[in-house]
Amino acid sequence: MDRLKIFLNAMRTQRKLVISRGGLIGAALVLTASLAMPVWAATFSFATGSANGLLGALSRRPSPGKVETETADDFLLQETTVITRATVTGLIPAGTPLERISDVEVEMYHVFPLDSIDPPSGNVPSRNNSPSDVEIDTATRARSAGTLEISARVLDPNFIVANTVVNGVAAKTGGEGPIAGEEVEITITFTSPIILPPGHYFFRPEVLVNHADFLYLSGPRPIVAPGTPFLPDLQAWMRNSNLAPDWLRIGTDIIEGATPPTFNMAFSLTGETVAEIGTPQEPNCQGQTISALAHQFGNIHAAASALGFSSVQALQNGFSLFCE
Repeated sequence: MDRLKIFLNAMRTQRKLVISRGGLIGAALVLTASLAMPVWAATFSFATGSANGLLGALSRRPSPGKVETETADDFLLQETTVITRATVTGLIPAGTPLERISDVEVEMYHVFPLDSIDPPSGNVPSRNNSPSDVEIDTATRARSAGTLEISARVLDPNFIVANTVVNGVAAKTGGEGPIAGEEVEITITFTSPIILPPGHYFFRPEVLVNHADFLYLSGPRPIVAPGTPFLPDLQAWMRNSNLAPDWLRIGTDIIEGATPPTFNMAFSLTGETVAEIGTPQEPNCQGQTISALAHQFGNIHAAASALGFSSVQALQNGFSLFCE
């Protein structure tokens, strides 16, 4: 009987050892898999909201007989972000074929006084909280340059805006009154994604419509859900090539009035945030960045694909400019 008990106890002990070893092996496999898995980037998404019908402001590429006219609105980045897509909502004349939207250019600006002459010219009421004099040169993209692609769709074939600013880009003009047309949304895919460090920026799209103009439509101010509220949310600014490098506040300066309105513009941005990358202008920025991206996404090829770059070389080129 004692021998039987000893035999049974021995069997139980061996079984526990087998289970224990199996558990350890399983735990080791789980740990190995978790270490091998990439730490995916967080999706970045920003939107001001749908067009509200209060304002249409000219946003036009230069063309024969037509001066360049820019309209810009701000957004905030909490982390280094790779921007891969954008949308802008605007008004074109009713019946205009969408194929006539032939070019879109996007520029990004710091907030004045960065990239600007300071003190400013004094030719406008204020430059406080305006876009800078000049754009961030590494963040300019255009269809004509092959660095972005566009698609457009009609949201409303009969959309009315209460006021417009087209030719009167000057202080106290009051705007040029209401207009109706087709509300269109242009989706912009950056074939060369835009990389920006944390900061406060202005987004400026320009649209070339053959034989017509594109009026950039206003969105809610203040921004409300499902938009992306943030502070400080600055108002939209505008200039043409005759006014540059200065800008005017569309509501406060151009439309003005007893109670000047303020505007946001209807746009969105999407992309991915990236972590633990190098610091621009530091000697080790490029190496640290590529290493961090490889770790974050599992390998550098996966990083290029996830962030919207056409190749590893394109990613390296993009972050090389970021690090300068």
